[in-house]
Amino acid sequence: MTAPQRAGLVDHLAFVLVFAVTVAAFVLVISYRWRRGATLLGGALLLAGGLRAVLSDQRAGLLAIRSRAIDVLAYTAFGLALVAVAATID
Repeated sequence: MTAPQRAGLVDHLAFVLVFAVTVAAFVLVISYRWRRGATLLGGALLLAGGLRAVLSDQRAGLLAIRSRAIDVLAYTAFGLALVAVAATID
C-alpha cells in the first residue's frame, strides 16, 4: 500500500468505525433484539458526534457533512433521541 493510499484510509477511519457499530446494531435488530439494536444505533450516532467534535475536517472524512457545530448538534441530538426512545418503549 502506498503512502497516499494509507493517508486516504486513515482519513475515513472514523467513518469506518461508526459504520461498523451501525452494522452491529442492524444485526441485533434483524435478530429480534430491536431494543439493544436501537440503543446501539443511538450509540453509533453519539460516537459520530464525539468523533466529529474532536477530529479535524480532514480526519473526520465522511462524517463531515456540514459545519462542525451543526454536525455535532445533529449527531448528538438524534443519538440521544434514539437512545431515549429505545429505553422507554416496551
